[in-house]
Amino acid sequence: MNTTLISASELAARIDDPALVIVDCRHDLMNLAAGREGYAVGHIRNAVFADMETALSGAKTGADGQFRGRHPLPERAALIETLRAWGIDDDSQVVAYDAHGGMFAARLWWLLRWVGHPAVAVLDGGLAAWQSQALPMTADVPAPRRGAIAERAPLVATVTAGDVLANIGSGERTLIDARAPDRFRGENETIDPVGGHIPGAKNRFFKDNLQADGRFKDAAQLKAEFAPLVADPASAVMQCGSGVTACHNLLALEVAGMPGAALYPGSWSEWVADPSRPVAKGV
Repeated sequence: MNTTLISASELAARIDDPALVIVDCRHDLMNLAAGREGYAVGHIRNAVFADMETALSGAKTGADGQFRGRHPLPERAALIETLRAWGIDDDSQVVAYDAHGGMFAARLWWLLRWVGHPAVAVLDGGLAAWQSQALPMTADVPAPRRGAIAERAPLVATVTAGDVLANIGSGERTLIDARAPDRFRGENETIDPVGGHIPGAKNRFFKDNLQADGRFKDAAQLKAEFAPLVADPASAVMQCGSGVTACHNLLALEVAGMPGAALYPGSWSEWVADPSRPVAKGV
Protein backbone atom coordinates (compact mmCIF):
# COMPACT_ATOMS: atom_id res chain seq x y z
CA MET A 1 0.00 0.00 0.00
CA ASN A 2 1.27 3.46 -0.96
CA THR A 3 0.05 6.12 1.45
CA THR A 4 2.12 9.19 0.58
CA LEU A 5 4.13 9.14 -2.66
CA ILE A 6 4.70 6.80 -5.59
CA SER A 7 7.42 7.10 -8.22
CA ALA A 8 6.77 7.20 -11.95
CA SER A 9 8.68 3.94 -12.37
CA GLU A 10 6.59 2.14 -9.76
CA LEU A 11 3.35 3.46 -11.22
CA ALA A 12 4.39 2.35 -14.72
CA ALA A 13 5.16 -1.14 -13.41
CA ARG A 14 1.69 -1.37 -11.83
CA ILE A 15 -0.29 0.36 -14.58
CA ASP A 16 -2.40 -2.73 -15.37
CA ASP A 17 -3.14 -3.65 -11.76
CA PRO A 18 -6.95 -3.95 -11.55
CA ALA A 19 -6.87 -2.56 -8.01
CA LEU A 20 -5.19 0.66 -9.22
CA VAL A 21 -7.24 3.82 -9.84
CA ILE A 22 -5.35 6.77 -11.34
CA VAL A 23 -6.81 10.27 -11.09
CA ASP A 24 -5.65 13.26 -13.13
CA CYS A 25 -6.02 16.37 -10.94
CA ARG A 26 -4.58 18.99 -13.27
CA HIS A 27 -6.01 22.45 -12.73
CA ASP A 28 -5.27 26.14 -13.26
CA LEU A 29 -6.69 28.71 -10.86
CA MET A 30 -6.56 31.35 -13.61
CA ASN A 31 -8.05 29.13 -16.35
CA LEU A 32 -10.59 26.70 -14.93
CA ALA A 33 -10.88 24.77 -18.21
CA ALA A 34 -7.14 24.09 -18.53
CA GLY A 35 -7.06 20.86 -16.56
CA ARG A 36 -9.83 19.18 -18.50
CA GLU A 37 -8.38 20.44 -21.78
CA GLY A 38 -4.97 19.02 -20.87
CA TYR A 39 -6.55 15.70 -19.97
CA ALA A 40 -8.32 15.56 -23.34
CA VAL A 41 -5.04 16.10 -25.18
CA GLY A 42 -3.20 13.37 -23.28
CA HIS A 43 -3.03 11.68 -19.89
CA ILE A 44 -1.63 8.61 -18.17
CA ARG A 45 -3.40 5.47 -19.37
CA ASN A 46 -6.50 4.48 -17.37
CA ALA A 47 -6.61 7.85 -15.58
CA VAL A 48 -9.95 9.49 -14.86
CA PHE A 49 -10.25 13.25 -14.54
CA ALA A 50 -11.04 15.14 -11.31
CA ASP A 51 -12.34 18.68 -11.61
CA MET A 52 -11.15 20.84 -8.73
CA GLU A 53 -14.10 23.21 -8.84
CA THR A 54 -16.84 20.56 -8.87
CA ALA A 55 -15.55 17.12 -7.82
CA LEU A 56 -12.97 18.18 -5.22
CA SER A 57 -14.82 21.19 -3.80
CA GLY A 58 -18.28 21.92 -2.46
CA ALA A 59 -20.70 24.82 -2.47
CA LYS A 60 -19.08 28.14 -1.64
CA THR A 61 -22.07 29.22 0.43
CA GLY A 62 -23.30 27.06 3.29
CA ALA A 63 -26.88 26.33 4.30
CA ASP A 64 -26.57 29.15 6.82
CA GLY A 65 -25.77 31.61 4.02
CA GLN A 66 -22.17 32.05 5.13
CA PHE A 67 -19.31 32.09 2.62
CA ARG A 68 -17.19 28.97 3.16
CA GLY A 69 -14.16 29.91 1.04
CA ARG A 70 -13.15 29.54 -2.60
CA HIS A 71 -12.70 25.76 -2.42
CA PRO A 72 -14.72 24.46 0.55
CA LEU A 73 -14.83 20.75 1.23
CA PRO A 74 -17.46 18.79 -0.69
CA GLU A 75 -20.21 17.10 1.26
CA ARG A 76 -18.95 13.69 2.34
CA ALA A 77 -21.86 11.83 0.68
CA ALA A 78 -21.28 13.67 -2.59
CA LEU A 79 -17.57 12.89 -2.46
CA ILE A 80 -18.24 9.20 -1.86
CA GLU A 81 -20.54 9.16 -4.89
CA THR A 82 -17.82 10.81 -7.00
CA LEU A 83 -15.22 8.29 -5.84
CA ARG A 84 -17.55 5.41 -6.71
CA ALA A 85 -18.14 6.89 -10.17
CA TRP A 86 -14.37 6.78 -10.69
CA GLY A 87 -14.33 3.06 -9.88
CA ILE A 88 -12.80 3.29 -6.41
CA ASP A 89 -13.40 0.36 -4.07
CA ASP A 90 -12.37 -0.21 -0.47
CA ASP A 91 -9.29 -2.12 -1.63
CA SER A 92 -8.29 0.30 -4.42
CA GLN A 93 -4.85 1.84 -4.53
CA VAL A 94 -5.49 5.39 -5.70
CA VAL A 95 -2.78 7.48 -7.34
CA ALA A 96 -3.35 11.19 -7.89
CA TYR A 97 -1.21 13.35 -10.15
CA ASP A 98 -1.09 16.83 -11.61
CA ALA A 99 1.38 19.02 -13.49
CA HIS A 100 2.06 21.37 -10.58
CA GLY A 101 4.30 19.51 -8.14
CA GLY A 102 1.35 17.92 -6.36
CA MET A 103 -0.36 21.25 -5.68
CA PHE A 104 -3.77 19.85 -6.63
CA ALA A 105 -3.15 16.10 -6.35
CA ALA A 106 -2.50 16.53 -2.64
CA ARG A 107 -6.07 17.79 -2.25
CA LEU A 108 -7.44 14.44 -3.46
CA TRP A 109 -4.89 12.63 -1.29
CA TRP A 110 -6.25 14.47 1.74
CA LEU A 111 -9.92 14.06 0.76
CA LEU A 112 -9.59 10.30 0.48
CA ARG A 113 -8.05 10.18 3.93
CA TRP A 114 -10.93 12.40 5.12
CA VAL A 115 -13.38 9.64 4.17
CA GLY A 116 -11.18 6.98 5.76
CA HIS A 117 -9.31 5.56 2.73
CA PRO A 118 -5.56 5.25 3.46
CA ALA A 119 -4.38 3.68 0.18
CA VAL A 120 -3.81 6.88 -1.75
CA ALA A 121 -0.55 8.34 -3.01
CA VAL A 122 0.59 11.31 -5.08
CA LEU A 123 2.76 10.71 -8.14
CA ASP A 124 6.11 12.14 -7.07
CA GLY A 125 7.13 14.76 -9.60
CA GLY A 126 3.76 14.61 -11.30
CA LEU A 127 3.26 14.44 -15.03
CA ALA A 128 6.74 15.88 -15.65
CA ALA A 129 8.33 12.89 -13.92
CA TRP A 130 6.22 10.53 -16.03
CA GLN A 131 7.10 12.27 -19.28
CA SER A 132 10.80 12.57 -18.39
CA GLN A 133 10.99 8.80 -18.63
CA ALA A 134 9.20 8.82 -22.00
CA LEU A 135 6.34 6.83 -20.49
CA PRO A 136 3.23 6.57 -22.69
CA MET A 137 0.33 9.00 -22.74
CA THR A 138 -3.11 8.52 -24.28
CA ALA A 139 -6.19 10.54 -25.15
CA ASP A 140 -8.43 7.50 -24.63
CA VAL A 141 -10.94 7.84 -21.80
CA PRO A 142 -11.29 4.65 -19.73
CA ALA A 143 -14.65 2.88 -19.74
CA PRO A 144 -16.58 3.80 -16.60
CA ARG A 145 -16.68 1.22 -13.84
CA ARG A 146 -18.63 1.84 -10.68
CA GLY A 147 -16.80 1.28 -7.43
CA ALA A 148 -18.15 0.52 -3.99
CA ILE A 149 -15.95 2.50 -1.60
CA ALA A 150 -17.62 2.93 1.79
CA GLU A 151 -17.41 6.00 3.96
CA ARG A 152 -15.36 5.42 7.09
CA ALA A 153 -14.14 7.46 10.01
CA PRO A 154 -11.75 10.26 9.00
CA LEU A 155 -8.01 9.66 9.17
CA VAL A 156 -7.44 13.41 9.31
CA ALA A 157 -8.63 16.35 11.39
CA THR A 158 -10.14 19.73 10.54
CA VAL A 159 -10.68 22.98 12.39
CA THR A 160 -13.19 25.79 11.88
CA ALA A 161 -12.76 29.53 11.60
CA GLY A 162 -14.05 29.71 15.16
CA ASP A 163 -11.31 27.37 16.32
CA VAL A 164 -8.68 29.48 14.58
CA LEU A 165 -10.09 32.67 16.06
CA ALA A 166 -10.02 31.21 19.56
CA ASN A 167 -6.45 30.05 19.01
CA ILE A 168 -5.24 33.63 18.43
CA GLY A 169 -5.83 34.20 22.10
CA SER A 170 -4.79 30.81 23.46
CA GLY A 171 -1.81 30.08 21.19
CA GLU A 172 -2.32 26.37 21.79
CA ARG A 173 -1.96 25.48 18.12
CA THR A 174 0.68 26.38 15.56
CA LEU A 175 -0.84 27.80 12.36
CA ILE A 176 1.14 27.33 9.13
CA ASP A 177 0.20 29.23 5.96
CA ALA A 178 1.18 27.58 2.65
CA ARG A 179 0.77 30.66 0.45
CA ALA A 180 3.66 32.36 -1.34
CA PRO A 181 5.61 34.76 0.91
CA ASP A 182 4.36 37.91 -0.86
CA ARG A 183 0.77 36.84 -0.31
CA PHE A 184 1.50 35.99 3.32
CA ARG A 185 2.97 39.46 3.86
CA GLY A 186 0.01 41.12 2.17
CA GLU A 187 1.90 42.34 -0.90
CA ASN A 188 -0.10 40.62 -3.67
CA GLU A 189 -3.43 42.37 -3.94
CA THR A 190 -4.11 40.82 -7.36
CA ILE A 191 -4.68 37.41 -5.75
CA ASP A 192 -5.57 38.53 -2.22
CA PRO A 193 -7.47 41.85 -2.33
CA VAL A 194 -7.45 41.74 1.46
CA GLY A 195 -3.78 41.00 2.05
CA GLY A 196 -1.90 39.64 5.01
CA HIS A 197 -2.27 36.61 7.22
CA ILE A 198 -4.00 35.33 10.32
CA PRO A 199 -2.28 36.75 13.43
CA GLY A 200 0.28 34.34 14.83
CA ALA A 201 0.59 32.29 11.64
CA LYS A 202 3.95 31.15 10.27
CA ASN A 203 4.74 30.82 6.57
CA ARG A 204 5.83 27.61 4.80
CA PHE A 205 5.40 28.03 1.05
CA PHE A 206 4.26 24.69 -0.33
CA LYS A 207 6.82 24.81 -3.15
CA ASP A 208 9.57 24.68 -0.52
CA ASN A 209 8.64 21.01 -0.06
CA LEU A 210 10.03 20.22 -3.51
CA GLN A 211 13.39 19.66 -5.10
CA ALA A 212 14.37 21.49 -8.28
CA ASP A 213 13.02 18.64 -10.41
CA GLY A 214 9.56 18.87 -8.83
CA ARG A 215 9.87 15.77 -6.68
CA PHE A 216 9.46 15.95 -2.94
CA LYS A 217 12.50 16.42 -0.76
CA ASP A 218 13.41 13.31 1.24
CA ALA A 219 11.97 12.63 4.67
CA ALA A 220 15.05 13.75 6.60
CA GLN A 221 15.27 17.10 4.84
CA LEU A 222 11.56 17.79 5.20
CA LYS A 223 11.69 16.95 8.90
CA ALA A 224 14.67 19.22 9.43
CA GLU A 225 12.88 22.10 7.70
CA PHE A 226 9.52 21.63 9.42
CA ALA A 227 10.88 21.02 12.91
CA PRO A 228 11.60 24.70 13.70
CA LEU A 229 8.03 25.56 12.66
CA VAL A 230 6.11 22.59 14.05
CA ALA A 231 7.17 21.38 17.48
CA ASP A 232 4.15 19.06 17.79
CA PRO A 233 2.28 18.09 14.60
CA ALA A 234 -0.77 17.05 16.62
CA SER A 235 -1.22 20.68 17.69
CA ALA A 236 -0.53 22.21 14.27
CA VAL A 237 -3.00 23.55 11.71
CA MET A 238 -2.30 23.94 7.99
CA GLN A 239 -4.01 26.61 5.91
CA CYS A 240 -3.49 28.51 2.65
CA GLY A 241 -5.64 30.61 0.35
CA SER A 242 -8.58 28.25 0.00
CA GLY A 243 -7.65 24.93 1.62
CA VAL A 244 -5.95 23.34 -1.41
CA THR A 245 -2.19 23.90 -1.15
CA ALA A 246 -2.36 23.47 2.62
CA CYS A 247 -2.82 19.77 1.79
CA HIS A 248 0.64 19.84 0.17
CA ASN A 249 2.16 20.77 3.54
CA LEU A 250 0.10 18.03 5.19
CA LEU A 251 1.46 15.51 2.69
CA ALA A 252 5.01 16.77 3.25
CA LEU A 253 4.58 16.33 7.00
CA GLU A 254 3.44 12.74 6.44
CA VAL A 255 6.49 12.10 4.25
CA ALA A 256 8.64 13.60 7.01
CA GLY A 257 7.17 11.21 9.58
CA MET A 258 5.35 14.06 11.34
CA PRO A 259 1.65 13.11 11.03
CA GLY A 260 -1.33 14.50 12.88
CA ALA A 261 -1.69 18.13 11.79
CA ALA A 262 -5.18 19.45 11.03
CA LEU A 263 -6.52 21.35 8.01
CA TYR A 264 -8.39 24.65 8.16
CA PRO A 265 -10.49 24.06 5.01
CA GLY A 266 -11.87 27.59 4.59
CA SER A 267 -8.42 29.16 4.97
CA TRP A 268 -7.68 32.76 4.05
CA SER A 269 -10.57 33.17 1.60
CA GLU A 270 -13.11 32.27 4.28
CA TRP A 271 -11.25 34.15 7.01
CA VAL A 272 -11.30 37.56 5.31
CA ALA A 273 -14.95 37.22 4.25
CA ASP A 274 -15.78 38.38 7.78
CA PRO A 275 -14.23 41.84 8.29
CA SER A 276 -14.43 41.44 12.06
CA ARG A 277 -11.70 38.79 11.98
CA PRO A 278 -8.21 40.18 12.65
CA VAL A 279 -5.53 40.40 9.93
CA ALA A 280 -1.78 40.81 10.33
CA LYS A 281 0.66 42.25 7.75
CA GLY A 282 4.34 41.71 7.05
CA VAL A 283 6.29 38.82 8.55
